[in-house]
Formats: sequence, structure tokens, C-alpha cells
Amino acid sequence: MVYQKELLLGYLKLLEEQIHKHLTIKAWAEDDRPREKLVTKGRQSLSDAELLAILLSSGNRKETALQLAQRILNTNNNSINQLAKLQLNDLKKFKGVGEAKAVTILAALEIGRRRTDKTDEEKIKISSSKHAYNVIKQKLEDLPHEEFWVIYLSRNNSVIKTECISRGGVSGTVVDARLVLKPAIECLASAIILAHNHPSGNLNPSQQDISLTKKIKEVTSFLDINIQDHLIIGNQAYFSFADEGIL
Repeated sequence: MVYQKELLLGYLKLLEEQIHKHLTIKAWAEDDRPREKLVTKGRQSLSDAELLAILLSSGNRKETALQLAQRILNTNNNSINQLAKLQLNDLKKFKGVGEAKAVTILAALEIGRRRTDKTDEEKIKISSSKHAYNVIKQKLEDLPHEEFWVIYLSRNNSVIKTECISRGGVSGTVVDARLVLKPAIECLASAIILAHNHPSGNLNPSQQDISLTKKIKEVTSFLDINIQDHLIIGNQAYFSFADEGIL
């Protein structure tokens, strides 16, 4: 009886291994494998799930890398933007995603974000709140906490640089006007644009936001540095103090 039980357990284990073997990407037709598909058809031919599967490299005992990638995306409404908001521990909650895989995914997303940042900032002139939003959005949209950034502009409104002034918690961050002014003086900026995010997605300015803007405006006016706008960013949208006439 014991022998039969052991024989049955061995058979079930073998069956499970065979099933898992059929689930692996190596068992697929070569044209259907993400890596081979990228080589033969180019990276543009791959879906978001296939690109994520390449980063994952492998799945778990019940899912291929592609199936795991699809599940991760489905959990995040099939949105790369929402995926980019996940932290290390969020990714590790998915079975089959350890620290190494989670770090690989976060690194890839950060490279994409930085590439967009560089493209946005290079030789760009800001003539509207939309232009300013496009320059700063990648730095603020995916954060789970508040940060305060400043865009420093030349006399012809070209971007000199962007700089993070402070980092805070979920509900706010402390900003010292002197820290805003110091880089402006050092880079000889003629104008600045303030920007911070609301992790909640609520774009309405708080009384603290309005008071801070007025305080910085008063200080910069003595140095002939113009505050062109203050943007509040969240959920792929923004609020512009200048557009709303409250600057």
C-alpha cells in the first residue's frame, strides 16, 4: 500500500513537471517566443506583455514568463504608466518575481523615464503650461510621496535645468524659498516655474500651496526673477496657477 502511494505521488510529480515543461516559452514555436520575435521582427513588434516577459526571463511553476507578465499587467489595468508607479515590494508580491526580477523591471522603467526626461529638456523653450508639464511630468507623476521641483529658465525661456528642492510624505513637503533661489542665482536664471505633485490625484491647490507661491514670488521679485507658473501634477494631468489666473 505504501509502495502504491509513493508510486502515485511520483507519477503526479512527473505529470506536473511535464505540464510545466509545456508551459515554458522554450516549448513554443520559435516565432512566438518574445526574444526570438524581437530578433527576427524587431522590438516594435512586441506587445507590452512580451517586453515585460523578456525582463522577467522566467515565470513560476504554473506560469511562463509571458503569462506572468500578462497577469502583472492585468492587475495594473494593462497600463505601463500604472506599472511604473509600483515599488520594489509591490512587484515582489507576484509569485515568481523575486528581488532580482523586481530590480530589473524598475531599472528598465527608470531608463525609459530618464530618456523621456532628456528628450523633453534638450533645447526646449517653454511658451505654455503644457510645455512646462511635458518637461517635468516624468519626474513627478509616478511618485507615492510629494516632491517639489523647479524649472529654471533663461531669458528666452529655454530650459537651463530642473532641480528637486524637497521631498516629503504623502500629504506634503516643506519648501524653503532660499533653496529655490540659490540654484536660480547660480545658473543666472531669468525665470522659474514651480512644480509639485499630489499623490492623491487631487489637483486642487491647497491654501498652503497658494501661500507658498505668493511667498516665493515676493522674494524672487527683488532679484528680477519672474515666476511664470506653478504646476500641480497628478494622474497624467495638471493644474496651472498661471492658466487659472491665481499666480
